[in-house]
Amino acid sequence: MDTAIVTIYCVTDDFLKASGHQEDSQCTLADAEIITIALTAARFFAGNFETAMTMLSEQGYLPRRLSRGQFNQRLHRLSEVFEALFHLLARLFTDTNAEPHFILDSFPVAVCANIRIRRCRIYPVEKTEDAFRGYTSSKRQYFYGVKGHIMVNSEGLPLECFLTPGSASDTGQLKNFRFEVPKGSTIYGDKAYNEYLTEDLLEEIGIRLLPLRKKNSNRSVPAYVAYVQQHCRKKVETTISLLEQLLPKSIHAVTARGFELKVFLFVLACSFEGLY
Repeated sequence: MDTAIVTIYCVTDDFLKASGHQEDSQCTLADAEIITIALTAARFFAGNFETAMTMLSEQGYLPRRLSRGQFNQRLHRLSEVFEALFHLLARLFTDTNAEPHFILDSFPVAVCANIRIRRCRIYPVEKTEDAFRGYTSSKRQYFYGVKGHIMVNSEGLPLECFLTPGSASDTGQLKNFRFEVPKGSTIYGDKAYNEYLTEDLLEEIGIRLLPLRKKNSNRSVPAYVAYVQQHCRKKVETTISLLEQLLPKSIHAVTARGFELKVFLFVLACSFEGLY
């Protein structure tokens, strides 16, 4: 844990200094310390900021504590910094990727139990028209919340991630990936990513999209290619399993923005796994 905390703080502090980030001189905790608290909470304390702050304060990592309201205000102001930090790590993991293989997948994050859908205040059913009610085919169950769409490298480290309402299809979200990978790369995915138009567009710029093929596919692949696809997909499945271990049964949040920020912090915490 100590190695992880020190790594998170040092990388974050160096990044903020290199990017010319400006802080209020009256702040008693630096922005790098705020980010360290948030990522430590996501990695080790199921997203509980109070517990993470208490531990870091008692162990001498922090000069003082902030109230819950002060911390939340500082955290939301740093949302763009979290995104920039994620993109920085993504570029690093892309450049140091051992093999030109990348994998796509999605994972559900429930905002509440299905029995409480009608009482959900973060995504009210009346206002969202059931857009956040999704279905997980691998688990054969419905959920109410958001769906994370992720791309990882051959080591299982996140390179891209964005959230959509739970009802969004994986095929329809292919256009939202940036696909910032080297030419000659191969991107694997499950059967939900069979979309020939995107495949052809990527082929024109030297990137091959090769999802698992459906039985009625017009672009079937040999058995040995299907074996490679299944083998490579294990990396993204491992990453999603780690995310599921980090995610609590219920994410405490008051607003949709706060909920989505917390989900993103868990993904960013997984990114830091590649540094220590």
